Amino acid sequence: MNITKENIDALNAVVKVEISAADYQEKVAKILQDYRKKADIPGFRKGQVPLGMVKKQYGKSIMIDEVNKLLQEALNNFLIEEKLDILGNPLPKMEDEFSWDKEDYTFEFELGLAPEFEVNLEAKNKVTQYNIVADKELLKKEVENIRKRFGKLVPKETAEEGVNIAGTFVNEEKEINKKSTIALDSIKGKANQQKFLGKKVGDVVELKTKGLFDDDHKLMGALGLSHDEIHGLEIPLTFTIEEINANELAEINQELFDKIFGEGVVKSEDELKAKIKEDAEKQFQTQADQQLLNDVTEYLVENTNFDLPAEFLKKWMVVAGEKPMTPEDASAEYEKSEKGLRYQLIEGKILKDNKLQVTYEELKDFTIGFVKIQMAQYGQLNPEDKELEDIAQRVLGNQDEAKRLQEQLVSQKLLNFYKEKMTFKTKEVNYEEFVKEVYK
Repeated sequence: MNITKENIDALNAVVKVEISAADYQEKVAKILQDYRKKADIPGFRKGQVPLGMVKKQYGKSIMIDEVNKLLQEALNNFLIEEKLDILGNPLPKMEDEFSWDKEDYTFEFELGLAPEFEVNLEAKNKVTQYNIVADKELLKKEVENIRKRFGKLVPKETAEEGVNIAGTFVNEEKEINKKSTIALDSIKGKANQQKFLGKKVGDVVELKTKGLFDDDHKLMGALGLSHDEIHGLEIPLTFTIEEINANELAEINQELFDKIFGEGVVKSEDELKAKIKEDAEKQFQTQADQQLLNDVTEYLVENTNFDLPAEFLKKWMVVAGEKPMTPEDASAEYEKSEKGLRYQLIEGKILKDNKLQVTYEELKDFTIGFVKIQMAQYGQLNPEDKELEDIAQRVLGNQDEAKRLQEQLVSQKLLNFYKEKMTFKTKEVNYEEFVKEVYK
């Protein structure tokens, strides 16, 4: 057997594998002898079938199978030994006049080679790192939300501003008959709200779906319809009022503090706000970190220049999926996925060059931390180490879960690495400013 590689250019190569009869004949002969011993053919005792008959019936298919096994093994070993960093998989070059009626064979495979490049982490303050703070306005709203959540409902005879109204939405044509509770403040527009004010239990309010709420998701929930059913929906509705309640706010006192945080943890309104601020800014940090990771990713893709074996990858995509693509579809898919592929290569190089690969022990510890957080949400604050270990092992036994957690850990490692190695422009914003600036 002989294997050679010819470089077409820096990103494309052809590997030629030459297999002669001597490479496979001994193995084929052995398999044929085994077939002969087991063959059960009418007119012959078992094990006494003439070898020529077995060879005539099975010889060619066995030979083809063994040549293909030999070819695949040889190609894989060659790629490993030569340390070839390829994209996609080798693509066989089809010969118009290829025939299995010979003894010696030559196979050629096209390779797409990964490009060589350097990653420049000198961002020079071109990427913004956000510090999201919980301002006074947010703290005021959160205190009010807490007072509402721990307050009590007080029945009202008539609808007034700020009440919650329970009732049934009806539209006979669309077969809508849905009991819902709505906050009057969530109704869009003064004209719609005026239709409710002063109404009593048993009154019927006539409405239209268009412009009823400021968010289609609220309309979906109120009517019990799907997103597709809600899209563009313009129909009349009736709403029969069945219950009217005002939310009486809870008093800000020690009883409230103890309900929320446990006895004696918070002892004043100032401490309540400090706790809210601390918890909110922890959540904001997660969002700010994710945005930083997204922005660094975008920056590195835009500022790390290298070529890809585009034509090879398009040809490979034609046959790589579960369903074959047309060349036109593959070309379109390549255009959509090129940026993602570029970042995969950049990320892989950063991980390799800086020894940031994830070990199994790191993944297990990360999984245990994830499990502890999940258990704490259900009130299990002090699980035993053995229990955590067992649950983590079960989680990692699920390939999809293991892959998801590994990706999270890699992202965490990359984020810490970027924070250490790159210089960012820092900007302090409140949450509303962050949303406006990032999501525009």
